[in-house]
Amino acid sequence: MIETTNKKLKSKKMKKFKTILLVAVTALVSNISFAQMMDNGSMDKTVTVGGAPMYPSKNIIQNAVNSKDHTTLVAAVKAAGLVETLEGPGPFTVFAPTNEAFDKLPAGTVDNLVKPENKATLTTILTYHVVAGKYTSMDIMKLIKDGNGTATLTTVEGGKLWFMMKGKKIEIKDEKGGTAWITIKDVNQSNGVIHVIDSVLMPK
Repeated sequence: MIETTNKKLKSKKMKKFKTILLVAVTALVSNISFAQMMDNGSMDKTVTVGGAPMYPSKNIIQNAVNSKDHTTLVAAVKAAGLVETLEGPGPFTVFAPTNEAFDKLPAGTVDNLVKPENKATLTTILTYHVVAGKYTSMDIMKLIKDGNGTATLTTVEGGKLWFMMKGKKIEIKDEKGGTAWITIKDVNQSNGVIHVIDSVLMPK
């Protein structure tokens, strides 16, 4: 009788121990998974741009083609033969002008740029909007702080872009003295990040 009672007590203790152990392991795994997701960017939000969701699991081109605000940019990227590059592993930081940004250029500029004979010029302008590596808005703001108010990044084209804080917004200055604002930040991609801007940046 005593032996049976002891067995029951041991069984209850073992079940309780297993339950506690299971809870502890579950909590540990959850914490590790959360930390991994944070590190890998899997917790990135799906941002809506141009009426379409930009999925962090898709690459720059796969997302950009769905934005109604970036049809001019996509057409220019195709004309310049840069689709394959921006579908690559990267990572890239792209400062993406909207259709309205291109509309600010003198009449006929875009139509001329997408002509085959102007491919080199178009490529120069577009790659001036791309920086190798992934720079989130937080990264850029840190660089601005570390640079005493100004951050400088070198583009894939080889030119420079300068970044300043104006209030809580990030302003970009190009080599011709023009400026653009980041209007939508941190649109994360599988191969980098897009920051939507309101003006076309021009190299020398």
